[in-house]
Amino acid sequence: MYTFSSKLKTFSFVLMIVGILGIGYGFLTAPKTVQDVEKILKDEEAHHEGGHETAGHEGSTHEVIVHEATVNKEEVMTTHDTIAKDTLAVASVPVAEAHAEKGESHEVGVKYEEAVKHAEHKEHVEHVFHQLQNKPWAALYVACIFFLLITMGVLAFYAIQQVAQAGWSPVLFRVMQGITAYLPVISIIFFVILLLSGFHLNHLFVWMKEGVTDPTSPNYDEIIAGKSGYLNFAFWISRAAIFLLGWNVYRYLSRKNCLAQDEANDDVFYKKNFKMSAAFLVFFIVSESIMAWDWIMSLDPHWFSTLFGWYVFASFFVSGITVIQMVTIYLKSKGYLENVNSSHIHDLSKFMFGISVFWTYLWFSQFMLIWYANIPEEVTYFKTRIEVYNLPFFGAFFMNFVFPILLLINTDFKRIFWIVVMGGIVILAGHYIDFFNMIMPATVGDRWFIGIPEIAALLFFAGLFIFVVFSALTKAPLVPKRNPFIEESKHFHY
Repeated sequence: MYTFSSKLKTFSFVLMIVGILGIGYGFLTAPKTVQDVEKILKDEEAHHEGGHETAGHEGSTHEVIVHEATVNKEEVMTTHDTIAKDTLAVASVPVAEAHAEKGESHEVGVKYEEAVKHAEHKEHVEHVFHQLQNKPWAALYVACIFFLLITMGVLAFYAIQQVAQAGWSPVLFRVMQGITAYLPVISIIFFVILLLSGFHLNHLFVWMKEGVTDPTSPNYDEIIAGKSGYLNFAFWISRAAIFLLGWNVYRYLSRKNCLAQDEANDDVFYKKNFKMSAAFLVFFIVSESIMAWDWIMSLDPHWFSTLFGWYVFASFFVSGITVIQMVTIYLKSKGYLENVNSSHIHDLSKFMFGISVFWTYLWFSQFMLIWYANIPEEVTYFKTRIEVYNLPFFGAFFMNFVFPILLLINTDFKRIFWIVVMGGIVILAGHYIDFFNMIMPATVGDRWFIGIPEIAALLFFAGLFIFVVFSALTKAPLVPKRNPFIEESKHFHY
């Protein structure tokens, strides 16, 4: 039986406390009023214009010269009028009236331009206000969905092993079950965040904005209105509830059957798990695609990609396998999992390598097809990310493809613990950046940076993950006793 060390438990609590404090700081420092945003924008404008003071002085001098020239011109015209006043006496009244009308028209035009500029400025300030208010929410959302989907990646991998009747992996089943124990906890937190979005406590989902489907509203959006049959809160939150409930029911029943199999005299519970896992994978394939549309792609409701469900799956699937590897290596280093050998580590490393290549294929396919077609409503997704998120966008590519290729393509390296751990850390960081790239441009726009709220949210969910997962590992033996393939798994060598 595994014993949860006091040091690791304390470490998990420290992460959670620091994370909560950082998350709270993010919400407290977010602007509360539009006036706060105006002050921020003025400070930014002053900072940007600080280097143009000389040009400003030159402009002032130019204005003085122009003013003097205007005065001289007026003096000349006055002199001319004095000389010719007798000649122009008759026409003076109509001309004065014409000038008055012209002056009035000019004044109206100036006022109109000022009104337009004021309206544009007000709209811009409100937009930035929503972006900055979204920032702590978006940081929380990215970290939460990242850890939720990591857990789902582990659950999907576990179900695949059950259906494939794999002989190499049963010694790792309890590790996978321990990780998926995080699913109920993170599901509740995530569902609450979705509810808060629907109750307009944040502005993460643009299509939830009031009046967006009402043709008489100034917030009306024709494209979103056309999707309102699918993108409406009642239907959307119902789908979320069904998906989260379905995933958690499978996790609970599968774990229950696996533990019951340890005490059984036949393989009846193993067979139940086999059938249930096959049914779950069908449900998972459908729900995963819809989940990707609902929870990530709908943040950009004008944009869509038919590859997006697969792309999101590849990202969290490789992350889930990487977490299995990391937890396994940690337990192995502490003297547990004596039946896990370098061949098991090697096979998990192969999955890390292979799915990283698969993710890259989908990353490039989605990018290349959309960029080459150059359809405005599609290409804007990548245009924003390349221009505003250049470093994280291309950084994720190097972290999730180039680095794993260079590190894990070597067969011997796949068995060396410290190399695998280093690769795993980069892969997990890279796929967090990947989710960051998917979510942040639609929620905070150009107001992004990885600061205290983002790091704090990661620390909180990481601390909660460690506490829940390693607590779950203490509840049952780390090796399933009566799995039909357990002996094959114990003696697996490659």
